Amino acid sequence: MQTFTHYFLHFIAIGAIAWFYDRKNWKKNWLILLATMAVDLDHVFADPLFDPMRCGIGYHPLHSHFAIIGYVLGVLFIKNKLLKLIFIGLLFHMLTDFIDCLWMFSKCGECYTSSEIYNSFN
Repeated sequence: MQTFTHYFLHFIAIGAIAWFYDRKNWKKNWLILLATMAVDLDHVFADPLFDPMRCGIGYHPLHSHFAIIGYVLGVLFIKNKLLKLIFIGLLFHMLTDFIDCLWMFSKCGECYTSSEIYNSFN
């Protein structure tokens, strides 16, 4: 169920965001939101490339706390509709990944204590 939820949020829920953002152009906006998935390209710098027990929030450069603050500021202060939508997509991507992290942490306490989220607050 975790994997289904993760990919549902990444691919389907953004359609709802696109529709609420601008009903007339929701298909184009959905594609723009899909393009924000490119933020995951920062995973190529990780070793190993994929670790199912790793929380990406705080670990990957474009998933860092500083990047997330930038995404929040973009949503709040950018007036350009296209750029604002991109920041919304990036921020929603981080929320989706964070939900995935919480789900993983609920099953793996060691995953939490070895995560960058835990290290940030201790």
